[in-house]
Amino acid sequence: MLSARDIRKSFNGFAAVAGVSLDVPAHGITAVIGPNGAGKSTLFNLLTGHLRPDSGSVAFEGRDITGTAPYAICRMGIGRSFQHTNIFRKLTVFENVRAALIAHAGQSHNFWGRSAQLYGAETAQILNSLGLSHQADTVADSLSHGNQKQLELGIALASNPKLLLLDEPTAGMSATETREAIRLLERIVIERKLTLLFTEHDMDVVFSIAQKIAVLHQGRLIAEGSAMEVRANREVRRVYLGERQ
Repeated sequence: MLSARDIRKSFNGFAAVAGVSLDVPAHGITAVIGPNGAGKSTLFNLLTGHLRPDSGSVAFEGRDITGTAPYAICRMGIGRSFQHTNIFRKLTVFENVRAALIAHAGQSHNFWGRSAQLYGAETAQILNSLGLSHQADTVADSLSHGNQKQLELGIALASNPKLLLLDEPTAGMSATETREAIRLLERIVIERKLTLLFTEHDMDVVFSIAQKIAVLHQGRLIAEGSAMEVRANREVRRVYLGERQ
């Protein structure tokens, strides 16, 4: 579904992403892992148009999207969440998701005039699927961190994506919140027939859900394969898990 070929990005001479090629299979769950500074978030920004690669290409469903604006990539069917929660903190949970639905439909000019009449049923359906219906009238800023992450997922789902990119979806969550988040993600992927690409530091999360894992180190892809293959890779164990040869 998504294919990157030899993409590179440097900042002031530092190679944050140094020639990464990656294929994301349709209707699967793929994880990108690596130590801090490995280039994971930069890679996501290159894939979703928030950064333009210095060289290389990105294709979505066979269409070249290299350097395409993020809003245009979103309309093609790629949803995105960020490492730091990105929500409308002063709006209610319901208003957050409805605003996203209005924007995706290209009706932002109606936001202040007719918003109360738009996408009520669609908003309710998304909140119900996320288990947030009982907090529909809660101001987003007062939600727990885990619920804010759920809400951000709802905002991403409002664009009706085919491919969903999540940057550290369980970061900052408790163990209980993490387990609930993983169960939710697995269910959403199945129900909506989505393709999921995510970055994550929690290896228990990665190995429990990912069907394919790609490992970055210093901006380069050093391994990819199944959880079993990545666990057994000596280079991964050395640079990521801290084992000596």
